[in-house]
Amino acid sequence: MQNKKLKKEVQDKTALERATICARAAMDNKAEDLVVLDVQGISSFTDYFVIMSGRSSRHVQGLAEALEGAMRSKRISAAKAEGIQDGMWVLLDFGDVVVHIFYHEQRSFYDLEGLWHDAPRVEIDES
Repeated sequence: MQNKKLKKEVQDKTALERATICARAAMDNKAEDLVVLDVQGISSFTDYFVIMSGRSSRHVQGLAEALEGAMRSKRISAAKAEGIQDGMWVLLDFGDVVVHIFYHEQRSFYDLEGLWHDAPRVEIDES
């Protein structure tokens, strides 16, 4: 994705590097059970899922706001954001990276990791 509106240091970043930005922002804000799935080749609409849980609906909303802020600081805005008002399941669509932030019960009900069980997990370095 080459976009002139992106800051120079982000223009050349791969989808994985953008997924890493999301994952690190989530870790910095105490996201629980963080998983990054590489869905390239098995998804036609994105390259990576970043999936996490929040302890409460307010924590879910706070995580969404923090991730949007982290990406916005790189001049990457979500093409679509859904579910922020309810705080049960927030979806942030950054094109080649889609972030799912769940309240615990919602995550086990929808079981995205089970649906995408063929997708390799990506280890994110916490540094």
